[in-house]
Amino acid sequence: MADKKNIENLKVPFGDLGADSKAPFGGLGAAFPGSVHPAPGGGILVSKFDDVLNWARSNSLWPLVFGTSCCAIEMMSAAGAKYDWSRFGFEVARATPRQADVIIIAGTIVNKMAPVLKRLYDQMPDPKYVVAMGACSISGGPFFYNTYSVVKGADHIIPVDVYIPGCPPRPEALIHALLTLQEKIKNPQTPEGGFKDSAK
Repeated sequence: MADKKNIENLKVPFGDLGADSKAPFGGLGAAFPGSVHPAPGGGILVSKFDDVLNWARSNSLWPLVFGTSCCAIEMMSAAGAKYDWSRFGFEVARATPRQADVIIIAGTIVNKMAPVLKRLYDQMPDPKYVVAMGACSISGGPFFYNTYSVVKGADHIIPVDVYIPGCPPRPEALIHALLTLQEKIKNPQTPEGGFKDSAK
């Protein structure tokens, strides 16, 4: 009996979603971008197409994993049962760039690997996003920084959207970075350089 009551409490009726609703629609209490106006026989959803598109994109990111060193182990841990990044919409990890939305660079990038990384980035469909995970992918790393063969950061090759400091960063940091990327996608930057106000 208690289980049935808990299940009924989890259901969110579609007609109750409004502009001020904070229903768990899309994870982490994110409200669906729009409002539902009641009509005979159902309801009419009113929203901006761009807001709905960004909401859908942010909740279905498919990562391309690019692990070259110890940060990749932490990235694999974030996908495992303990941290389970699939709860947030990142579960479909791809081994091909043509089906990926975000590339997670986890590890050192050497000069021989730079053209491969650029090619993978170019093969990803737009819109595409980049997460630099760990000190090696951000700045060349604490161990190999002065080596002639190491690139001094992924942003020398491709544009980076989110940086995760650490050596190596923990799986929680990766999940936080991906959630930050979700917020950047839901609230794109305005031409003035600030973030768009989602309340307007």
